[in-house]
Amino acid sequence: MTFKLLAVSAALIGFAVTGAVIPGICDEVSPAAPVKVAAARQAVTAPDFAGISNWFNSKPLNIADLRGKVVLVDFWTYGCVNCVNTLPHVTDLYAKYKDKGLVVVGVHTPEFPFERSASNVQAALKRHGITYPVAQDNDSKTWNAYSNQYWPAQYIIDQNGKIVFQHEGEGRYDEIDRTVARLLNAES
Repeated sequence: MTFKLLAVSAALIGFAVTGAVIPGICDEVSPAAPVKVAAARQAVTAPDFAGISNWFNSKPLNIADLRGKVVLVDFWTYGCVNCVNTLPHVTDLYAKYKDKGLVVVGVHTPEFPFERSASNVQAALKRHGITYPVAQDNDSKTWNAYSNQYWPAQYIIDQNGKIVFQHEGEGRYDEIDRTVARLLNAES
C-alpha cells in the first residue's frame, strides 16, 4: 500500500468514526436537528408515591396531602455520580424555600442491588447533609408511575398537584430556582 493510499484510507476511517461529512461524497446527510430539551408536562396531575419501602426524615407523604405546596420530586440514587453532583443544588433549594412553601421529596430508586440497603441510603443522606424527606423506591413503583427514565430527574409540582416542569440530568439549576420562586410568589 502506498503512503498516499494509506493516508486517504486513514482519513476516510477518521471521518466514518467521528461522523464527519465529506462534501460531495455524502449527500444524504440532513441538517442537524436542534437539541431537544425536556418540556414541561403541562396539566398532568402528579402521580402519588407508590411502593415505598422506607421513608427517611419524614412520615409517609402523599401528593394529595401536599396540595397547596410547591413540590420538587427528585429521582436519584447515591451510586450515581450525576445524582451526587445535583444534591448540593437540591439541598440549597430546600434550605432557601422550605419556609416559603417548598417541599422537596427525594425518591431514591436504586440502579444496583447494593443501593437497595436502607442503611446505605441512610448513610448517604448523612454524608450529603440531606434533611428533606426521602422515599426509598426499591421496586421502582414511583419511578414507573412518573414514567421516569433517568437519574437524576426533577419534577416540579404546582400547588394544584400538576407537573409544571421536568428535567433530566444535571444543570438548569437557575431555571429550577426561578420556577420554584415564581410558583411560590404566585400564591403570596
